[in-house]
Amino acid sequence: MWKGRKTHALRKDLALEPNPSDHPRASTIFPSKSQTDVREKRRSNHFNHVSPGQLTKKYSSCSTIFLDDSTVSQPNLRTTVKCMTLAIYYHIKNRDADRSLDIFDERLHPLTREKIPEEYFEHDPEHKFIYRFVHTLSSAAQLTADGAVVTLVYLERLLTYAEIDICPTNWKRIVLGAILLASKFWDDRAVWNVDDCQILKDVTVEDMNEMERHFLELLQFNINVPFSVYAKYYFDLRSLADDNNLNVLVTPLSKERAQNLEAISRLCDDKYKDVCRAAMRRSVSADNFIAIRRSNAILS
Repeated sequence: MWKGRKTHALRKDLALEPNPSDHPRASTIFPSKSQTDVREKRRSNHFNHVSPGQLTKKYSSCSTIFLDDSTVSQPNLRTTVKCMTLAIYYHIKNRDADRSLDIFDERLHPLTREKIPEEYFEHDPEHKFIYRFVHTLSSAAQLTADGAVVTLVYLERLLTYAEIDICPTNWKRIVLGAILLASKFWDDRAVWNVDDCQILKDVTVEDMNEMERHFLELLQFNINVPFSVYAKYYFDLRSLADDNNLNVLVTPLSKERAQNLEAISRLCDDKYKDVCRAAMRRSVSADNFIAIRRSNAILS
């Protein structure tokens, strides 16, 4: 009886912990999933006297500043998708268990009519396979780079809210659901589930609608992403890219490029202030509240 009370108290304490997809000060989940692998890679490189990126990585100096073309308000799409899929890869590889729900189980709701051997679901997918799948879906859904960041936010929110794990049997449907929501509610694009069925030809519209409905219910219809949470995920993804030596093209900062960055920053700041003034002038409905918070995350 004491053990039961102790377990109940522990679950209650865990429930009170701030959710990383809701609170800016709560640590994101995916960096902790990758730490073990990163440490092993560094240890292996040290023993083998290998310095990854030492010859190709460029470092800033007093006279020259090297920057890539990705900013928090305008991330690079290819790099962001590559980082986001790497985070998903570590989520699958270093998951705690195989907790899942039937609606996301690909064995119960296959995405293809082709017979998939049971062995397929016994092995973790490689990063390049996850990237190809997400790249195809994101192109069809016209997902933006910041939408890719929000896709990861929704994914981690689902895992924590529903208390499930992303594993070989459910990762495709979970990622598909997260991308659909990010495209519709974050990027505000008129993406119809029937359009995605043109890519996944063996999936019915009814199945897509049902999965999207379950996804929203499991998120408790919380699709709001504050800017502080978005920025946290963005910079953690950049750190993940650096830890894993992902190739990111950097070029010297020229005067013209610095002026362009300053202009973009000023434009985003002005647009953000306009949204805030509009919010002060009228009562904020639920729809406007979501739109305002979404604008903060994109523009700041």
